[in-house]
Amino acid sequence: MQLKKLASFLVVLAGLFAASLPAVAADKENTMIITLKDGDVTIALRPDLAPKHVAQIKKLVRDGAYDNVAFHRVIDGFMAQTGDVKFGNMKKGFNPEAVGTGGSDLPDLPAEFSQSEQFTRGVIGMARSQDPNSANSQFFIMFAPAPNLDGQYTIVGKVVGGMDLVDKIKKGDEADNGTVSDPDRMIKVRIAADGK
Repeated sequence: MQLKKLASFLVVLAGLFAASLPAVAADKENTMIITLKDGDVTIALRPDLAPKHVAQIKKLVRDGAYDNVAFHRVIDGFMAQTGDVKFGNMKKGFNPEAVGTGGSDLPDLPAEFSQSEQFTRGVIGMARSQDPNSANSQFFIMFAPAPNLDGQYTIVGKVVGGMDLVDKIKKGDEADNGTVSDPDRMIKVRIAADGK
């Protein structure tokens, strides 16, 4: 009898633990995996917050556009920025003078700012110009909270595995707004539902 009670208790406990995990992490269609030099970073994308931005990111991933793209701007204690598919591909057409100014051939997106989510460690936000409706392909991964970004930039996801690897991305020159010479890159980017 005691064994049955213990088994029931463990089942309930397991259910409670599973319910506390973010549902998006188990959704392979909205899980992006970035292979870095030190291993894989897993990101739970948030189409519930930014459906248009997430759809564009997934299209670029599936087109292979993010493969070999540099982390061109990395500021220690703030964020690592990447995703310039026009000027940031380190295997074809990398332009150190222009990287960070380009996007993709897809159209810019209207802002999908969230009032309910904050820029905390591991959050993925979309880079943009002064125009709130100018995000395209570039994104950044937060090293630390930045409340000044809340409600000003579109949040598209959060790192759910491998944040220690993000911490190892080569940092840029703080005096030059985080510009990185000989930067690290996203070796391969894929959506979990697509397999390897």
